[in-house]
Amino acid sequence: MKKLLNYSIVLFVLVIVLLLIIPLPAGLVDVAIILNISLSMMILVTTMTIREPLEFSVFPSILLITTLYRLGINVSTTRNILSNGGSSGQVIKAFGDFILQGNVVVGLVIFLIIVLMQFLVITKGAERVAEVAARFTLDAMPGKQMAIDADLSSGLITEQQAKVRREKIQREADFYGAMDGATKIVKGDSVMSLITTAINLIGGSIIGMVQSGQSIGEVLTTYSIATVGDGLVGQIPSLLISTATGMIVTRAVSEGSLNEDVSKQFLAQPYAIMIAGIATAVISIVPGMPKISMGLVSVALVVSGYYLARRLKEMPAAATMAMQMDVAGQAGLAAPEQEEAEPGPVSEEEYYKDVNNVYNLLAVEPIEMEFGYSLIPLADESVGGRMISRIVIFRRQYAQDMGLVVPSIKLRDSSALSTNEYCIRIKGEEVARGEILIDYFLALEPENPERIIDGIETVEPAYGIPSRWIRPEDRERAELYGYTVIDPLSVVVTHLSEVIRQHAYELLTRQEVVHLVENTKKAAPELVDEAFPNLLSYGLFQRILTSLLKEGVPIKDLETIIETVIDTIQETGLPLKDLDSVTERIRVALKRTITRMYCEDGSMKVITLDGELERTMAASISKGEGGYYMALSPDIIQSLIRQIAEQLRKFNGFTQNPVVLTSQVMRVHFYRLVEPFYPNVRVLSFNEIASNIQIQSVGSLQLEGPQTRQG
Repeated sequence: MKKLLNYSIVLFVLVIVLLLIIPLPAGLVDVAIILNISLSMMILVTTMTIREPLEFSVFPSILLITTLYRLGINVSTTRNILSNGGSSGQVIKAFGDFILQGNVVVGLVIFLIIVLMQFLVITKGAERVAEVAARFTLDAMPGKQMAIDADLSSGLITEQQAKVRREKIQREADFYGAMDGATKIVKGDSVMSLITTAINLIGGSIIGMVQSGQSIGEVLTTYSIATVGDGLVGQIPSLLISTATGMIVTRAVSEGSLNEDVSKQFLAQPYAIMIAGIATAVISIVPGMPKISMGLVSVALVVSGYYLARRLKEMPAAATMAMQMDVAGQAGLAAPEQEEAEPGPVSEEEYYKDVNNVYNLLAVEPIEMEFGYSLIPLADESVGGRMISRIVIFRRQYAQDMGLVVPSIKLRDSSALSTNEYCIRIKGEEVARGEILIDYFLALEPENPERIIDGIETVEPAYGIPSRWIRPEDRERAELYGYTVIDPLSVVVTHLSEVIRQHAYELLTRQEVVHLVENTKKAAPELVDEAFPNLLSYGLFQRILTSLLKEGVPIKDLETIIETVIDTIQETGLPLKDLDSVTERIRVALKRTITRMYCEDGSMKVITLDGELERTMAASISKGEGGYYMALSPDIIQSLIRQIAEQLRKFNGFTQNPVVLTSQVMRVHFYRLVEPFYPNVRVLSFNEIASNIQIQSVGSLQLEGPQTRQG
């Protein structure tokens, strides 16, 4: 018995196939028709009570089965109508008598209206919605997959949660693809209903007049009742299924069941209900209108709207504040400073008498971004803002490239900024500021533009490139003139990402180092156990990683970094004192990674140091309390800074970052010399470049001015 239940659907489909072949008596046809109507109602109610389409993911298959079942019933009823003198059970006769009411023409017209309404309105509309939903769902899949990967990389979700979300996306794509095809079945069912009705009426009339010798009046009376009744018992379930099809493909934007959404959204608009009541009262003035009926409807609407409006006004303040905070949370913004106070009648003085509340003021966010009023839509997802999703993508990409997970970024509006300004803070202090025009595009000026385009002159905030704010309609023309055109959101996100890259070493906290080491321990437990805490402390390791990040070296390969540190400790003995030498050895171990970052098509363009200059700098190295330093004369330093500025212009036409190549001994000292003036210049040593890379010198730094003063 249990096995039969497991295969109940299979058996049901086989029975449907038999309906197409084996004649059924009128009694069984009545049972099949009643079951068909009941099943259609159940499906419609199900589609109205679910919260999302995937809760009824078998609907495309159910749609096919019910359509086949309905066609099987049509074949059986047609066989009975044509072979039994227009008789095919009590259900069909009852429907025919009720609709016709003794008038064949009226009955046929009503039947045609029902069929055409289903075919032209419901079925055609559901087909279009399903087609668009399928296309949009497939187009959105790559973006949804990237968002899942970004959340996984940033630690917002677990691997199991990511797997569930990926499966849901795949099921959505499969479901809407199946629905796109299933709506064609509903369309074909409507056409087949018209054909079956015509066959019943024409075939029955021919059989009645030719074989039975009945008059034309008797034939029309007999077979019209059967035809209309048969058409209706087929069309009513078909209409219900078509409505269910349209219902389920339009549930994508709903948050609850249909009843919950309609109740919540309609009852939240009391003034719309009152205006509708007033409009109904105005229409009742038209001569001939049923004033009593329309007056009752008008009064009911106005009273209902007034009652709902009073209820909304009487909502407690706490509920209103909760709604406002919910909107702020959806937008990814913090509430304004004046709204951050603890709600309630307690005064500020009383509130801060509790010392625990004072501690709440000491929290410092790793990264904050403040916006002027007009820039809030960039981050407000409720109005289509895409900044949060772009930040998520950047966090994922940065973690893959550099091996550091960027902490959460707090977004808030600020009344202290002008409407078009934004401010970036690291650990509570401002590090960058910019201004954008949200309704314009930023056009980066090329070196030799064909023509100057009209616009508001400005400077691109991330790289300091001369630019112009142009109108959207001038975008294509600017691109033809050689400008690079960027939308306002990309300008802000690019600036934020560059600030994070420059200050990444400040974001590497002791706790984050522990997290990174524990993550490495999953793949190399023996290595981590050997290093921590016996040979290496987390504080010392943090200083090493910070030194690498400050110069833009990825720390993703922690196994190699830890191995190099262990080897250095074992060779030099404890304790580890010279961090510079350790960092240089790590850089050599990561030379393939470093080379990849500054290599294009197998070659690297560099600025070299003249041999005499290197010897002079080496001779100027002295040892002080804080370690070794280079004591060059001010004249030589000024000369080097000026020469570097001249050589950097040669990199303007390259996509590669500027690189200065030195010996391994001089690398760290030269970096400390130029870093305060040119923080984006990378200083590499020959040992950090892979052997298969071709080095192309685009310039050289020479020794100029007086000799160095000896330490």
